[in-house]
Amino acid sequence: MSPDDIRALVAEDMEAVDAIVRARLHSEVILVRQVSEYLIGAGGKRLRPVLLLLAAGACGYRGPAAHELAAVVEFIHTATLLHDDVVDESELRRGRTTANSIYGNAASILVGDFLYSRAFQMMVSVGRMRVMEVLSDATNVIAEGEVLQLMNVHDPDVSEAAYLDVIRFKTAKLFEAAGRLGAVLADSPREVEDDLASFGMHVGTAFQVIDDVLDYSGDLGVTGKNLGDDLAEGKATLPLIHVVRNGTSEEAALVRRAIQEGGLTEFGPVLDAIRRTGALEYARAAAQAEVDRAQACLARLSHSPYRESLIHLSSFAVSRSQ
Repeated sequence: MSPDDIRALVAEDMEAVDAIVRARLHSEVILVRQVSEYLIGAGGKRLRPVLLLLAAGACGYRGPAAHELAAVVEFIHTATLLHDDVVDESELRRGRTTANSIYGNAASILVGDFLYSRAFQMMVSVGRMRVMEVLSDATNVIAEGEVLQLMNVHDPDVSEAAYLDVIRFKTAKLFEAAGRLGAVLADSPREVEDDLASFGMHVGTAFQVIDDVLDYSGDLGVTGKNLGDDLAEGKATLPLIHVVRNGTSEEAALVRRAIQEGGLTEFGPVLDAIRRTGALEYARAAAQAEVDRAQACLARLSHSPYRESLIHLSSFAVSRSQ
């Protein structure tokens, strides 16, 4: 089953989600429309909405509330991207100039706030307190993850455990919420809800680890971001953590200095150290272990095309090249 097969299963649902996204982006303030439509229009994999729709389908629910919440999840994700690019001073996102580079930091932050508040308006319309509880918790944890990551910037002593904590707060939490919401909509037992939440958390973790691998092995034309952006920003991701822990004293010192100083003046030697120590292979294995844990979480679900699609979606998180 390919990503296209997965999308075909929820194609009609995603058309409904896209229609909601377009309708809910409307604002009488033209700059709000311009910035939000610019980023939404860049496309993206829409993994979080697809995960929510597949989880709901696997639990036996298909209906308009899933479409609304899938759009909510995409709005929250888009808001985090706007804020991320300002904090990271990024210039490229999905192969296009970032919104903050075009419209400025202030506009990006404020439109990100608009998308957050619009998402809350939308989730209220579903009329379920459990939905509000899940999404308000998720947005709070994501904000904490942003701060955790900020605290770790330019710190060469970040441990693998601390690195994973940031991922689970900042990235995996929204995947977790998407999985849980699918079960909530179907009124599934709490253990099924927890299973799908854990599935989302492990998939989200694997997704981000591979994102960090691609920063040292990807292609701009495919990934839509510059190679070495994380190093330039002083982020100690898993490949660098592995070199510091397992490289020679010279390699460890080189990577520590590169993290502390940021920039790409020593990118070539750092990349050589990453390759010599097998850091990318180590990180890919860590991501695969997360996927294995994710798939184990689906044991309680009945066999269905939706369950099979969840399995293949988790595999895609590791096998992807963008």
